[in-house]
Amino acid sequence: MRLLFLLLTLVLLPGYAFAGSFENLGLTGTERGIYTVLIFIIAYGFVMAEEFTHLRKSKPVILAAGIIWAHAAILAQEAGVSTDDLHAAFEYNLTEYAELMLFLLVAMTYINSMAERNVFEALRSWMVRKQFGYRKLFLITGVVTFFLSAVADNLTAALLVGAVVLAVGGTNEKFISIGFVNLVIAANAGGAFCPFGDITTLMVWQAGYAEFFDFFRLFVPSFVNYAIPATFMYLAIPDEQPAASDEEAVKLKPGAVTICVMFLFTIATAVSFKQILHLPPFMGMMVGLSILMLYGYYLKVKFTVEGEAGFDIFNKVRHAEWDTLLFFFGVVFGVGGLGYIGYLELLSGAMYDGLGATTANILVGLISAIVDNIPVMFAVLNMGLDMDLYQWLLVTLTAGVGGSLLSVGSAAGVALMGQSNHKYTFFSHLKWTPVIAAGYAGSIIVHYMING
Repeated sequence: MRLLFLLLTLVLLPGYAFAGSFENLGLTGTERGIYTVLIFIIAYGFVMAEEFTHLRKSKPVILAAGIIWAHAAILAQEAGVSTDDLHAAFEYNLTEYAELMLFLLVAMTYINSMAERNVFEALRSWMVRKQFGYRKLFLITGVVTFFLSAVADNLTAALLVGAVVLAVGGTNEKFISIGFVNLVIAANAGGAFCPFGDITTLMVWQAGYAEFFDFFRLFVPSFVNYAIPATFMYLAIPDEQPAASDEEAVKLKPGAVTICVMFLFTIATAVSFKQILHLPPFMGMMVGLSILMLYGYYLKVKFTVEGEAGFDIFNKVRHAEWDTLLFFFGVVFGVGGLGYIGYLELLSGAMYDGLGATTANILVGLISAIVDNIPVMFAVLNMGLDMDLYQWLLVTLTAGVGGSLLSVGSAAGVALMGQSNHKYTFFSHLKWTPVIAAGYAGSIIVHYMING
């Protein structure tokens, strides 16, 4: 709510020059400019209410982006701005979106391919069959989620391990509730120290504000962010043994291990394209996708001939998280349009010039608990801030882990609320917010001690 109040206050101020290669319009005080802010706020209200309305989050933000840019174009014409300058601003956002969209599409296709080959289901089955006690299972699921979210993404990791917690927890609602809070914290913390773990981390890497291996400096702060609340929650876990399970082992399908190795190779290729060839990392990811497509053709031919179900790579592309990819489109162009009108420069002045980089970056994490971290981080990246590596890593950390403060603060939390069948709720998560906040503060202190 403070962010919305700040936006409404800033519309009355004059504009500044945009920090990119083109000038913003500086028309934030106009009636049409104020209207675009209200449109974005209304659209984001629908995004935050997705759990109740079941309206996919991509739909309102895409509409808002179109309306915002239509008004930005009219404002540009009224201000006498050339069409070339307008196109330069628009194409800047198009380039930003295209690079991230292609990168994420490849990563999602690999994740879907591994899921179809039973990689994740086999891992879930193994943990269920081992018959760990509740406390041991609490630790194992948290650590697995922490590391898995670094190479997959926090949503996938939380949903995968959440199925284990549900399967083992059974009717023990207390274990499921605390276990799901544990997964949300672990997934968000694990995604903060690797460029592949979270969209916001990926955005910072692709923008060139930190190199690939710089993010691993956040490993210890991220682990502290998870470990502090996990320690308190561990003591509340019942020291009991779950009911025995007679579930049979899930077998990996042919090619499962090979696809896992190819995914690691694709990550290495993306890093090499960025670090060695100085090309956008999505190009390396596309090379990895082409290899997966060729290997998928081999699997399709081989196992169709043998009478088994084949492997269709385009089916994996089809089942990518298109709602997330299109939501990201709406965010990039919606926030980009507001930036072109002049609002990001004003927000930058109010937060970073007025409060200082450290305070503002900590505030970004708190805002991320209410507003999705993707638009928040995209806004920060487009403010043209002059920050050193320590501050860019700080905002990467806070934007990544700040969403753990509330169950609605991250995609992992929202998804697990839907998966838990009312065993994990907003208020069951809110009960642990004080210790989660302690972990948030602890991670910032440790980051300062190690990297400051």
